[in-house]
Amino acid sequence: MADRKHITRGLRFTLTAVYTVVFTLLLIGVSLLFRQTLESSLDQQVRGDLDQNWAVVKAYLRIESDKGQGNYHPVWYYDHNDPEENSIGARVQSVILIADSAGKVMDVSSTYEAMGVDKPADIREVVRSQQAVWRTKNDPKGVPYLIRASYIYDEDSKQRFYVAIGSSLADSRKLLDRFTYLGVGLVPLVILTGCFMGWVFAGRALSPVLEIARAARRISGSNLSLRIPVRGAGDELDTLIHTFNQMIERIEINFNQVRQFSTDVSHELRTPITVVRGQLEVALFTAQTTEQYRDAIVNSLSEIERLSQIVRALLLLSQAETGQVVLQKQELDLVTVAENIVDQFQIPAEGGDVRLSFRADVFRCAGQFDQVQIERMLSNLLSNAIKFTPAGGEVRVIVDRRDDEAEIRVEDTGEGIPAEHLPHVFDRFYRVRGPGEQASPEKGLGLGLSFVAWIVRAHGGKIDVTSEPGKGTTFVVRLPLHGAKLALQQAVPPGEAMKQS
Repeated sequence: MADRKHITRGLRFTLTAVYTVVFTLLLIGVSLLFRQTLESSLDQQVRGDLDQNWAVVKAYLRIESDKGQGNYHPVWYYDHNDPEENSIGARVQSVILIADSAGKVMDVSSTYEAMGVDKPADIREVVRSQQAVWRTKNDPKGVPYLIRASYIYDEDSKQRFYVAIGSSLADSRKLLDRFTYLGVGLVPLVILTGCFMGWVFAGRALSPVLEIARAARRISGSNLSLRIPVRGAGDELDTLIHTFNQMIERIEINFNQVRQFSTDVSHELRTPITVVRGQLEVALFTAQTTEQYRDAIVNSLSEIERLSQIVRALLLLSQAETGQVVLQKQELDLVTVAENIVDQFQIPAEGGDVRLSFRADVFRCAGQFDQVQIERMLSNLLSNAIKFTPAGGEVRVIVDRRDDEAEIRVEDTGEGIPAEHLPHVFDRFYRVRGPGEQASPEKGLGLGLSFVAWIVRAHGGKIDVTSEPGKGTTFVVRLPLHGAKLALQQAVPPGEAMKQS
């Protein structure tokens, strides 16, 4: 019972039922239309035959009177020895009624008489109407006849005489009945065949949908790489499959990012927490003087501050990526902004014996930008460049314009980044470490470039990085000057920025 309900509620059953109903209605409609057309055609054919017979009546029939007596009687003038004329005359006279204008019958065939002689009132009405009247009459056996009733005018007597001729409809009705019986017999068979074919084709059409459903049931965190092959038909189902695969791809990316984020957060938070715990345990069990307790508290506060920085940075980055940070755009000249940021970093650069320079290849490079975020982007890039450039090195900031895009280049002559690390520099918590090098607070949290990537992407731009170990690194930021290409809500996660650019 449950299986039956499942079948009747399925899309395949619904499509088959709709197809069958529509097909049945269409088939019945076409059959009725064809039958009506056939009936009309047969009726027109019989009427045409009667019109021809009426022409024979007018050609061969004469109404003559007995001289001096005033009686009229019909006379047929045709060659009775001519087989063709004799056949035509016999056919016309087989179903005929001739009467005068008063309704008095002058001649009637046996067939017509068996169907019933027309009433005098009807005869007088036809003669007065001066138009042909068509009607149907049945003989005692139920055979229908089409009757054409009109009048002929006698020139000699100046009188009108009623003449009605008929033709059997038996052959026409038999043909119609045969067509009707054939239709009644074949329509159910055709409907059943159509229902079966509809069920088969609906099943084939829905098989990709079922495959998608089966694939969706197989998808889990361990096999998000599963994809459904495209059929290659280029139809709506291929579009559905393509969209489904794209959805799974996005889910896989997000799942991997969430997993990586969880791993990174647990790792980054575990280190300062472990340090704080160790400092406090040492102070608890070994400290004996006020100075030892003070040192433990100072070290713990330092690690707690680092924890606070990580939490604040993660919160801000999470808000940015989920669209909770809205860009406050205004008309902004990137030449002026970049020059001001460079001036702010001159003292830190001099402290590290790094030469910091600025160059603008255009007089003005203005567009709609968020000043706070653009300054944060430049600050992060300059901070990294100065931090990883050894004493005696150089950092250069160049602002230029390429068609409708602003180009900001931050070049340094620092340590450089190995090629295997370049695809990951925009990932959260990712830090380039040398062999045996451990993470340290001085090297940062590994979130600065993630912010940079988000800011660039939120403005509809792109960021590229090139580097050569031992020679330096170059970050190139391109920002559209006429509005962002992507909405903030559509920004992809920072880990994908390098791959897409």
